[in-house]
Amino acid sequence: MNQLRVGMIGYKFMGKAHSNAYRSLPMFFPTALKPEMKAICGRNASAVQEAADQLGWNESVTDWRELIQRDDIDLIDINAPSDAHKEIAIAAAKAGKHIFCEKPLALTLADAREMLQAAEDAGVRHMVGFNYRFSPAVRLAKKLIDSGRLGQIYHFRAWFLQDWIMDPQFPLVWRLQKEVAGSGSHGDLGAHLIDLAHYLVGDMQEVIGMSETFIKERPIASEMTGLSAKGSEDAPRGKVTVDDATLFLTRFENGALGSFEATRFAAGHRSTNAFEINGSLGSVKFDFERMNELEVYFTTDDEDVQGFRRVLATDPVHDYMEAWWPPGHTIGFEHTFIHEVLELSQAIAEGRQPVPSFEDGVKCQAVLEAVDKSIEERRWVSLSEM
Repeated sequence: MNQLRVGMIGYKFMGKAHSNAYRSLPMFFPTALKPEMKAICGRNASAVQEAADQLGWNESVTDWRELIQRDDIDLIDINAPSDAHKEIAIAAAKAGKHIFCEKPLALTLADAREMLQAAEDAGVRHMVGFNYRFSPAVRLAKKLIDSGRLGQIYHFRAWFLQDWIMDPQFPLVWRLQKEVAGSGSHGDLGAHLIDLAHYLVGDMQEVIGMSETFIKERPIASEMTGLSAKGSEDAPRGKVTVDDATLFLTRFENGALGSFEATRFAAGHRSTNAFEINGSLGSVKFDFERMNELEVYFTTDDEDVQGFRRVLATDPVHDYMEAWWPPGHTIGFEHTFIHEVLELSQAIAEGRQPVPSFEDGVKCQAVLEAVDKSIEERRWVSLSEM
């Protein structure tokens, strides 16, 4: 097996990111399984054909049920809205297909667990799309923690700040409807922070949170594309049923403390995905808007030169960078998806589960729901309750 035959369901924002990854992988990582972009699926026949032509897929189809039954497909890539994940993933598993699913894994923890169980029962490989793990600077932070160079970890604080829906007249897109998206900033942005916390620090023990929906109603959208939409001020209005902002605190099982903030109402922040980790021997700071950099501080430095240093994670010693450009030549958002697909490709070739798997998606969903439960019941909630 030297090719990975892919059928993809969804073709907008994430569909473009995934398509670029499949096309770029063999150019920069030639020993990986070569993705063959067999078919792309969407409900609108003309729109999905246009996407197929633009993104480089062999053909377009409109029925995902037929797609997952095809003998010429090895992997089903799901980047449709969240309410479609469960049905497609379970059917794909039963059809014996490997599965790559965007986050959050499902609308609910129960659904996520069903998806994991179906994949395990079928013996297929499964991966969830937490792409920020695959930034070389984040991987460097992981190495510093795992090697003990930061010592005992005391604090993890993270924030994902956006401002794209601050206008009260911005239309009611699907991401603002709970029945489709599952949650708002909490599941869309906070899920990434939760996964980074799990990856870097470890499992959580208990959480307490609060949330707010600042704009309760919005004009019904007449057209939606990716994160953009069209509508008019005099259009009928619909209720926003998700959070605009969610904040929570956690205690990790290893004793570290964590704080998380996810909001779409932080003026001036287009997409500030950042964290800081403090340990007994040092600290690291990361901001995805400067994704090639990791700020590093060690307490063991001589006193007269102590301070945060900027490490540019573009040398061959840093994960993935040997495949890219000369040191100092930076990479971007799209490269995290290429690295993600590399992990998926290698795992399938080696007969192992890729990481992050559906199990990681379930762990993230448990935290999301524990925070929701905490907000509803106004108390600390243990992850053991979930």
